[in-house]
Amino acid sequence: LQSPCAVAVYDDRLRLSHLNDAMAELLGLPAEHIRRLRPSEIGGRPQSEALERDMLRVLTTGRAEDVRTHLRADGEDGAYAWLARLAPVTDDAGRVRGVTMAAHDFTEHHRARERLQLVNEASVRIGTTLDVTRTAQELADVCVPALADFVSVDLLDPRGGEPPAPLTAPLSLRRAAHQSVNPGVPEALAEPGQVLTYPSGSPQADSLTSGRTVAVTLPHPDMEQWLAVDTERRDRMRALGIHSSMAVPLRARGVTLGVAVLRRFRRPDPFSPDDVLLAEEVTARAAVCVDNARRFSRERETALALQRSLLPRSLPRTAGVDAASRYLPAARAGVGGDWFDVIPLSGMRVAMVVADVVGHGIQASATMGRLRTAVRTLADIDLAPDELLTHLDDLVVRLSEEAGGEGSPGEVGATCLYAVYDPVSRRCTLARAGHPAPLMLPPGGAPRTVELPAGPPLGLGGLPFESAELYLSEGSVLAFYTDGLIESRLRDVDAARDDLCAALAAPSGSLDETCDRILRGLLPAGGAADDVALLLPRTRGLPASQVATWDIPADPALVAPIRKQVLAQLDTWELSAVSFTAELVVSELVTNAIRYGSHPIRLRLIHDTATLICEVSDTSHTAPHLRRAKTWDEGGRGLLLVAQLTQRWGSRHTADGKTIWAELGLVEEE
Repeated sequence: LQSPCAVAVYDDRLRLSHLNDAMAELLGLPAEHIRRLRPSEIGGRPQSEALERDMLRVLTTGRAEDVRTHLRADGEDGAYAWLARLAPVTDDAGRVRGVTMAAHDFTEHHRARERLQLVNEASVRIGTTLDVTRTAQELADVCVPALADFVSVDLLDPRGGEPPAPLTAPLSLRRAAHQSVNPGVPEALAEPGQVLTYPSGSPQADSLTSGRTVAVTLPHPDMEQWLAVDTERRDRMRALGIHSSMAVPLRARGVTLGVAVLRRFRRPDPFSPDDVLLAEEVTARAAVCVDNARRFSRERETALALQRSLLPRSLPRTAGVDAASRYLPAARAGVGGDWFDVIPLSGMRVAMVVADVVGHGIQASATMGRLRTAVRTLADIDLAPDELLTHLDDLVVRLSEEAGGEGSPGEVGATCLYAVYDPVSRRCTLARAGHPAPLMLPPGGAPRTVELPAGPPLGLGGLPFESAELYLSEGSVLAFYTDGLIESRLRDVDAARDDLCAALAAPSGSLDETCDRILRGLLPAGGAADDVALLLPRTRGLPASQVATWDIPADPALVAPIRKQVLAQLDTWELSAVSFTAELVVSELVTNAIRYGSHPIRLRLIHDTATLICEVSDTSHTAPHLRRAKTWDEGGRGLLLVAQLTQRWGSRHTADGKTIWAELGLVEEE
């Protein structure tokens, strides 16, 4: 019993018979108060009961054991860590008469291991996502209950903006996360997302303005002055018995992001200097993760704003199709370059395009904007789908060369699906460049995949594209989409395409309802892993009664009867208000075709509710050009006259020649 180690001797009934001063000091109780008591009666905690069971085993077996225990006489587990040697006490006959316990205090070593374990755990658990709120919650979860009984994390700007500098009180912070050892977080005065204002003198404001940790033990003069104003917080803290508070600033890359406040009310010991160092180490790691998430959120929001500004705000109303669309950015990978468009063309035709740019972020969104502009420009000159993709492929190759710099092409690529629908003939011409084939739902039929030549992705260069043509009954629905809709690690592509067909075929009142049903049925609850663009056009047909066609004779003298037939047709359509303008335009275009074009020549009038279209086709591939005639020129004013009298005019090449067209706006009579 003279050993410097803490030693205690228990009899065969495990009652304390002898102990030295070191053991009495370790237990924190006078020796005369605990003699003849069992270990469970001294500690009264699960750890004491476990120690008693270990001693009983030594008493029974007669074999010594080494055990670890965390015990304090006042009943607080974890305050001290012991390494105890339990050995049997035998008499001269070798019979076990008791148990001796020699305890060595390794509390500091144990606490150092716990601190290291907490730091390692923080490095694993904090920063699993690039979400600011989630990262703040992970910080709070790691610190409770290992370091504090309650933790709150308040950020200056959790949405990604740069916090102001220097910081001055009062400060408005937004609650990002909190955690408590008590269910329901009874200490929390604000829910995540709420804004709190901290005046000068509060630990939060003092910590942020000074850039250092503020740890206080209550009652504290500065805290009492602040809590005298915030009585609700004061009453809540007193009811819980909060006795220690520590505010640690979250700083990363020279920027102050917010503050983490740690409080203790269940643990009796106040925050020690080692606890402060540990909290600063954990929050420093968390601050870097919060800053990464903040920067990612800011870049994502910028890319998303750019993406949405480049996408069509609303789809145009056309005579050829009714359409609905949806765009969803990726849930985690960041905004990509998926896009869609509906482009009115000449002759009541309409172009539909869906494309997907490789990559994510601002660069992908910017590339998408450039390609969308290029497609609209190429569509305006009425290129066939396969020719348009060829020109677009050349553009992507050039963009890739610019992005890569000298000698090495960059990673710029895209897939694209381009289709042109003619409501007069009800035929649709499609071509694709490495893009998923569309689905087609005929009226009263089942959805099916449109068979198209696959074509290479844009950016490879030098490879041909092929187009296909199909007849679409009025009311047919096409489904154009990007691969983010059907490609997922959780589901096979074929199964996803089957689900898409089922969602497309289900009865619905509108195309918008069909879009929503498709997204709900195919995308996971947490959002898609890649961008999703969806375009659903429903075709409309132009009745034959709204189209009139004439074959033009080669003799210019026979143009007059054609004009009379045109005027008669306009009377039939009740368009006498534009008959004079229409007669001039028809006369000019037909005369030019006879004079400069090649036979056969055909005139076609197309009547819609708001437009009258005049088209003259011939087999010559020479397109006219608008020019300003000089004073002494006898000709050259015809196209200028057409341009002045019509809303717009132009030419398009066809497989057997060209077509000159002009559109006249129809004003409704009151």
